[in-house]
Amino acid sequence: QVRLVESGGGLMQAGGSLRLSCAASGIIFRITAVGWYRQAPGKQRELVARITRANIDTYADSVKGRFTISRDNAENTIYLQMNSLKPEDTAVYYCKAEGEYGLGDGRSYDMNVWGKGTLVTVST
Repeated sequence: QVRLVESGGGLMQAGGSLRLSCAASGIIFRITAVGWYRQAPGKQRELVARITRANIDTYADSVKGRFTISRDNAENTIYLQMNSLKPEDTAVYYCKAEGEYGLGDGRSYDMNVWGKGTLVTVST
């Protein structure tokens, strides 16, 4: 199975920066897209940023110009650089990977896997 582990969350004052990381492990044949999503208390999970294999990136309007998604293909790691943080950025941040993975049986399986999340709290 593929596993995603997020790190880098924590408490930050408004205006500060944090960098989230998401490390993938397992037999990964191909990653077609990776993304960061967030869920604030009492709200639905929403897309923050996503980047495809063709390097087409998408950002939520609320984070454009402040957040940047990137990836290290060699290390199977994706990052979310968050600058100029605002209290409304407070949420649990999840990473997601889409593509194909293996189980060592010679077959390929569709991959849509989520990490368990990391909490980001931005204070005033």
